[in-house]
Amino acid sequence: MAQLERLLNSATMAVEFQDGNSSSNSSNSSRYDCNPVSTAAVLLADILPSLVIKLSAPFVIHKLPYGFRVLFCSATAATSFLLVSFSSTVWMSILGVVFASVGSGLGELSFLSLTVYFSRDVVGGWGSGTGGAGVAGALLYSGLTQAGLSPQVTLLAMLVVPVAMLLSYFLLLLPPPSLPQWRVREEEYTAVSSEDRRALMEGLEEEEEEEEEKSTPGQSVESTLLQRSSPAEARAVGPLSFPEKLHVIRGLLRFVLPLGLVYFAEYFINQGLMELLYFPELFLSHAEQYRWYQTLYQVGVLVSRSSLCCVKIRNLWALALLQVVNAVLLLFAVRFLFLPSAWLVFVIVVYEGLLGGAAYVNTFYFISQETGDRHREFAMAAASMGDSMGIALAGLTAFPVHRYFCSL
Repeated sequence: MAQLERLLNSATMAVEFQDGNSSSNSSNSSRYDCNPVSTAAVLLADILPSLVIKLSAPFVIHKLPYGFRVLFCSATAATSFLLVSFSSTVWMSILGVVFASVGSGLGELSFLSLTVYFSRDVVGGWGSGTGGAGVAGALLYSGLTQAGLSPQVTLLAMLVVPVAMLLSYFLLLLPPPSLPQWRVREEEYTAVSSEDRRALMEGLEEEEEEEEEKSTPGQSVESTLLQRSSPAEARAVGPLSFPEKLHVIRGLLRFVLPLGLVYFAEYFINQGLMELLYFPELFLSHAEQYRWYQTLYQVGVLVSRSSLCCVKIRNLWALALLQVVNAVLLLFAVRFLFLPSAWLVFVIVVYEGLLGGAAYVNTFYFISQETGDRHREFAMAAASMGDSMGIALAGLTAFPVHRYFCSL
């Protein structure tokens, strides 16, 4: 789902970027070679529907079996490609991005919830896959258009992606018997503690013993809410009540807030500042520089989202602080133009991607590790709202900042 969304964003932003530059070259007297209508417009169309889905769906999505969710996500992805590829107006392209956003939001929270039916190592695989999707989406669009294909033909060719997602899910994935593929569970969360899932989790008993040894009497309320529950407890009760879900969300705040701050700073850079970091003396055009910024950022995301097997970072607030420092540095760089070369910006955006990817994958890894069996499926879905809230706030903030710089 991440690759579908990024392919659509690349195509739509490219059209907006080119249209904006052609108009700005003739009428924009700003010292920045920029489009007064920033890419934050596309960002908001991309993230707001997804945010609505992530805020509301975790409370009711358990009533829709996973098989139907995947079918719906693939259908919205195919629709979004068709809308953007055949669009003749900006509003039609934006509508295509909205469809991609709905499918992406539902897909992300569904697949994160799905990880609870498998070994916890699958969270690292999810992080690597979503990181790779960013690089693949950017390179595929750039490569095919550079090879001479029009944006319309490129997007039509990418209709193979939702088809591949369906085939991989229904033919390649080997779900445990407890997975509610086409039916609604009579009792939620019992499957999480079933024997078939335990067979997939090597060394689980040793892991639980280690956690018991590490536990202390002075744990916070949030930590208590997120402690792993026993199998007997998970089987003894039915679906989570609404107050219980709110308690779980309260316990998730220590993960969601730093993740949201990381993504706020990250997307404030990407959508409000990157276009303004233009170096005319470089052999790359403005559009090419912007494309390389985005591609190198995705490379950083891929590397850090794949790093879970090597390093795990528990201090999420440290990652948030470092990303805010990045945003402040580049904000001053845009205002005072003190960065000497685009090559330095290339290094900074790779570092930005490393921080963002690390925050994402470590957040969901530790939620998976520290959440009780009964709460884990809901928690994985609900925590996905953190990055979307940060991105939405970044888009709203980037609008006036970008317009201010373009007016100088």
